[in-house]
Amino acid sequence: MFEYTGAIHIHTTFSDGSGEVPDIAVAASEAGLDFILISDHNTLRAKKEGYEKWFDKTLILVGYEINDKENKNHYLVFDTDETYSTRMPAKEYVDRVEKEGGIGFIAHPHEKRSSMKEHPPYPWTEWDIPNFTGIEIWNHMSEWMEGLTEQNKYNYFVHPIKSIVSPSKETLRVWDELNLNRPVVGIGGIDAHAHKLNLLGFFEVEVFPYKVMFKSIRTHILTDKKIEAGTTPQKLKNAKTAIYGALANGKCFVTNSYHGDAKGFRFYAKIGNKTFQMGDSLKFEKDIKLHVKLPDGKGTIKLIRNGEMINSIENKNAVFEVEEKGAYRVEVYVDNNVWIFSNHIRIGL
Repeated sequence: MFEYTGAIHIHTTFSDGSGEVPDIAVAASEAGLDFILISDHNTLRAKKEGYEKWFDKTLILVGYEINDKENKNHYLVFDTDETYSTRMPAKEYVDRVEKEGGIGFIAHPHEKRSSMKEHPPYPWTEWDIPNFTGIEIWNHMSEWMEGLTEQNKYNYFVHPIKSIVSPSKETLRVWDELNLNRPVVGIGGIDAHAHKLNLLGFFEVEVFPYKVMFKSIRTHILTDKKIEAGTTPQKLKNAKTAIYGALANGKCFVTNSYHGDAKGFRFYAKIGNKTFQMGDSLKFEKDIKLHVKLPDGKGTIKLIRNGEMINSIENKNAVFEVEEKGAYRVEVYVDNNVWIFSNHIRIGL
């Protein structure tokens, strides 16, 4: 399979970000990203103004972030050509995205931040909706703001990447529970805005530059076919189909690239000569083995079944025998730091 690295959940000057799309694209290219997904609030202007294309070796794709009238239930929408009214309830815009063939991911689902009154939390509350594509299991800005205190604020502003530790336990628990009933894809988001602060009335500082944020939470995708860059409409269509298809089907994993380049990580199931990838569901039978491969050096590989760790090994590779039905995923730690989260492989569910 072919692997591509991207950053998801990025805001530009078309909503509340400080960066122009071409400048953000340059930063993404310099950071070595293959693609980025822009999601300005309630607008597709970047797409309509022709910015959905390759900039150097980085593909820019455009979706948007919608919310309800209470400014809750934020939803990242991709692969559609229409924006919806924020007067709609969450169930309605989730349904419409699905009917129009788009994909959608719940943004910062369990946000509880309280360090800044001007930036209240925007949690997801409509968990009875059955047809969202997936959820953001890790959001850089949400975690940063939830960890911010008066005592650590200077260190947090100076070292915005070092302060990112792990997805919330609540989000991981809910994600695991959802996968017992149906596939629910996990992605990572940076929620980049590159806000600018005015200090002492005359000195402006950019907080979290895009290039810095691009070195943190990334989502890697796996595709069956190689993505070819090009200016023709067909090549753009093929690339979009491949990227959105991988995200829709859980052929992806989330990593904090601050702790190392995760390119080359693999988690898959084998039965004889048949191979099943992340996002796949298969019947339970004898002799199913789960394989894990790390890109460089050893790491702590933790096998998670239905939300509970059932095995752990310190190695570059691992093979686990499947003895029970369940939703299986892998977490990888390096030097005790959270590094990689795979998507699930559902067996016998």
